[in-house]
Amino acid sequence: MAEKLAPDKRHVFVHNGQKVFEWDQTLDEVNMYITLPPNVPTKQFFSKIQSKHVEVGIKGNPPYLNHDLEHPVKTDSSFWTLEDDTMHITLQKREKGLTWSSPIVGQGQLDAYAADQEQKRLMLQRFQEENPGFDFSQADFSGNCPDPRTFMGGIR
Repeated sequence: MAEKLAPDKRHVFVHNGQKVFEWDQTLDEVNMYITLPPNVPTKQFFSKIQSKHVEVGIKGNPPYLNHDLEHPVKTDSSFWTLEDDTMHITLQKREKGLTWSSPIVGQGQLDAYAADQEQKRLMLQRFQEENPGFDFSQADFSGNCPDPRTFMGGIR
């Protein structure tokens, strides 16, 4: 069941018609995905992750991203990797379970509906993590209050 709670799609931040980055989140981390320009040696790319700031770019050029993060991260367990034509930045949330509306302050915030859906997904993920083995597959959600005598295996 936990696999179903993983992000099913990435959020995309577009500026002036161009995709800047994609991102998703789990209870523990925020992942950013940046498509790398072709024909640049991988050793030229860099990323600097600080508690409340991220910087990404090509050495010798102004940074592509140089922004404050939406929330603080654990720098000792945050990292970046290059995978094919993508830079993948993993930001370890300092506050587990906190729903981020964007990795970057003021850039590409989720709309109210998307933020609500993201928060619900993370709440369900947290519930399942804290209550392993709880099976929702047999639940019947009618919208009515459950009978306390039979709810969760009570008196029969």
